[in-house]
Amino acid sequence: MTVPELRPWRTAGPRVARAAGAVRPRLTRFARTATPRVARFARATAPQLARITRPKTWQYTAGAATAGLALAAGVVTAAGPWDSTGQRTAERDRAVALDHTGGTDHGRGPGNSGTAPGSPRPAPSAGPVLAGLGGTTTGGVKAAPGDRAALADLLDPLLKDAPALGERRAAAVIDLTTGKRLYGLDSGTALTPASTTKIATAVAALTALGPDHRLTTRTALEADTGELVLVGGGDPTLTAREDAHGLASLRTLAEKTATALKKRDVRKVTLSYDTTLYAGTDLHPIGVNENLARVTALMADEGRTDDSTSGPAPRVADPADAAARAFAGFLKQHGITASAPGPSKATGRAATLATVSSPPLSALVERMLTNSDNDLAEALARHTAVATGKRADFAGAGAAITARLKQLGLPVDGARFHDGSGLDRTDLITPDLLTALLTEAADPSRPQLRPVLTGLPVAHFTGTLAGRYTDGAAGLVRAKTGTLTGVNTLAGTITTPDGHLLGFAFLANTTTDPWAAQTTLDRAATALASP
Repeated sequence: MTVPELRPWRTAGPRVARAAGAVRPRLTRFARTATPRVARFARATAPQLARITRPKTWQYTAGAATAGLALAAGVVTAAGPWDSTGQRTAERDRAVALDHTGGTDHGRGPGNSGTAPGSPRPAPSAGPVLAGLGGTTTGGVKAAPGDRAALADLLDPLLKDAPALGERRAAAVIDLTTGKRLYGLDSGTALTPASTTKIATAVAALTALGPDHRLTTRTALEADTGELVLVGGGDPTLTAREDAHGLASLRTLAEKTATALKKRDVRKVTLSYDTTLYAGTDLHPIGVNENLARVTALMADEGRTDDSTSGPAPRVADPADAAARAFAGFLKQHGITASAPGPSKATGRAATLATVSSPPLSALVERMLTNSDNDLAEALARHTAVATGKRADFAGAGAAITARLKQLGLPVDGARFHDGSGLDRTDLITPDLLTALLTEAADPSRPQLRPVLTGLPVAHFTGTLAGRYTDGAAGLVRAKTGTLTGVNTLAGTITTPDGHLLGFAFLANTTTDPWAAQTTLDRAATALASP
């Protein structure tokens, strides 16, 4: 039985929104003052960052240089697209709030800057987030030791000798700007990775499909029978909500389909739904679990029965049927009567009536990593299988991920992928592979992989790290978390003030106290940028 990922993001949304709203008026003012400092930092660090800051030909939508969030001279954030939910925009806006020395007020109201007993500590201000700019030392951080012996002296007491990490632990640290290994603790040992598996899923999907790929849901009309088929395109972000927030909308699909039917003078249809894009069982090996819905090619809002958009939640028993019934209701609003839906398969003769598509894969990868979205992870693993000619089931998806990573020349020895999310306890990954994946994502010759870095949660700010790192490395650590019963993992990047971008992977199995293990891993990451 798994323990749900330690996920504070279900309560983080309002805080992020308030922070974003408070700092937006200052964005323009900061843009005028930030450019000189960005330029100075670029000149100072150009030689050592040349490998990852050369001009890119890939087109992304974010101009973070003028917005002000520049971790590792903009390498991590400038290249990636903003998330369709606005999470990246909120992060950017808050980062420019230079005059917010106390951070957000957590809704206490204007003029009330005091901290009541038991209230949350103010979130970190922009200083720590921007510590990489110009080599400033806001927050008291400095570069990590440059030699292996010094780094071993720093990390061994926190990793090798820490009782909280159980009997099986492994770790690796690498300088992503040079590719030099800085630290290793049984780094070739494969352990259960939990949700850090999603880093591998992200790299595999992006290389197999490309960052501009979109997941498309469509309707098709069978000419001979008049049957209307709702064809699932494997998009778990398809939404039935009135406000789609930039996602593919089931309501929009119904409206477009109704318009097309009326042009054919059709007002009544037999409705079916097609989930045959995927194969095999739709039930994850962990069984029915609030951490993900049944893995099917057709669902709306990840089959959630509440108004949540991330984290654990009750799910409908049959996501495809529920989505089709909702679709029938939307058709009725536009004057089309549909029968009760049932499963079917669209033939090659069926005429496509309407389509809706997800945000680009780059944005989906960011969302998957930031929120540790298991439904998206399983979908992207299956799409990787489809794109590479593998069977679109759990086994085929795992084989497709392994094949893609092996094709990239990454160290897959010992790695085992039995799902795309990391909820399967039989998954195995080495720290060497995780740091290699991060290195690949930082390689300028593979700009399509940059969302792997931009999607990592930011310490004490976004996603699964929103409630962690209240001191020290807040804003500097970007990492994917992983938590199962007896398993705690952390893998990501940390920026040092001198412009170095380090990649790290810490894995601990057989832990008995998840909070103590999590705290120990956070301390190890913080140590990489501590005084």
